[in-house]
Amino acid sequence: MTRCRLCGSAALVSVVDLGATPPCESFLAADQLDEPEPAYPLHLRVCTDCWLAQIPPLITPEETFTQYAYFSSYSTSWVEHARTFVADAVQRVGLGPDAFVVEVASNDGYLLKHVVDRGIRCLGIEPSVNVGAAARDAGVPTLTAFLDPATGSDVRAEHGPADLVVANNVYAHIPDVVGFTRGLRALVADDGWVSIEVQHLLTLIEENQYDTIYHEHFQYYTVASATRALAAGGLALVDVELLPTHGGSIRLWARPAEAAGEPSRGVADVLAREKAAGLQELSGYTEFSARVAKVRRDLLRFLIEVAERGETVVGYGAPGKGNTLLNHCGIRPDLLPYTVDRNPYKHGRFTPGTRIPILPPEQIAADRPDYVLVLPWNLRAELVEQLSFVHDWGGRLVFPIPELSIVEVAS
Repeated sequence: MTRCRLCGSAALVSVVDLGATPPCESFLAADQLDEPEPAYPLHLRVCTDCWLAQIPPLITPEETFTQYAYFSSYSTSWVEHARTFVADAVQRVGLGPDAFVVEVASNDGYLLKHVVDRGIRCLGIEPSVNVGAAARDAGVPTLTAFLDPATGSDVRAEHGPADLVVANNVYAHIPDVVGFTRGLRALVADDGWVSIEVQHLLTLIEENQYDTIYHEHFQYYTVASATRALAAGGLALVDVELLPTHGGSIRLWARPAEAAGEPSRGVADVLAREKAAGLQELSGYTEFSARVAKVRRDLLRFLIEVAERGETVVGYGAPGKGNTLLNHCGIRPDLLPYTVDRNPYKHGRFTPGTRIPILPPEQIAADRPDYVLVLPWNLRAELVEQLSFVHDWGGRLVFPIPELSIVEVAS
């Protein structure tokens, strides 16, 4: 990768190099364990001209998202987050019975089902065949497609312009950020709104959340770099919200440039925070790699010491971020014999690269391990409650990010 995908600059500087790993959602079936498994460099760089952090586009969205292992509805807290968003957006945007809402990367209908329940016309645009089918089964109209300017124009021609376009946790997933943004502009009405949620690079660096760097995430945004990306597609940022989701996200409210007006004070406040953190100069990035290395050392030391004491530790969850962590740390079944996940699609499969078996959640209660390593640490409050039963035998929870912590759970 020699040039920034947003501004075309060659001024790219290394932030952290995580080696080479397989794509994080390429879970293996048992009959694939003796087959070769491709791995790709995972090296985050930042452009010192526009300050977009990015990795090389070594895999295509078609390779990852045509058949996808992630179903949003399996996270209770995420479904509730979507319900709250829809309720707030109806008020903010003024969505009435004649409104039209489009969600891009709509997954299994976890968000639009709340729109359907309100009797508002909507459409999901979801590239993954399997999760899109689940959405349609749930009564959410869904088009199987990737968004680009042509798709946006076709949807607008057939269904009319959208009063609200939602793009949650997809803006990082597309290598052609300018083309995708132009697709959003094609969808939205000239006086409409676009809402985008994406992880905030500020919290990624401050909270050491390096496991959210993976091949599906081609870029990592500050409000400053997101403003520039939106402008490249004809949209203007008008407001921003700071969210706790995914360890710290931003919700960007944008409108077509000709209808946007002046940005809110909130935009200026977050830009000032980013500048104070050094994210518009190299000083904000220089210590990150050393802190990442410490996470690896601390987690390996803990797992080795547990094994040498004859105690047991198993995993909870098989998220994409967990596979970045497991591969970077070199954790194999000798240190983590299995992990569990609520998603039955993953049962009987194995984590990419590290080949750790994925079992149903009931296995934890059956085996009563001494420790449970929680891989989706961003759902900490939800999972501490879900896993409170490990207290019954004196088990404890382990969270690896932002630093290793061992938690006693209440019954």
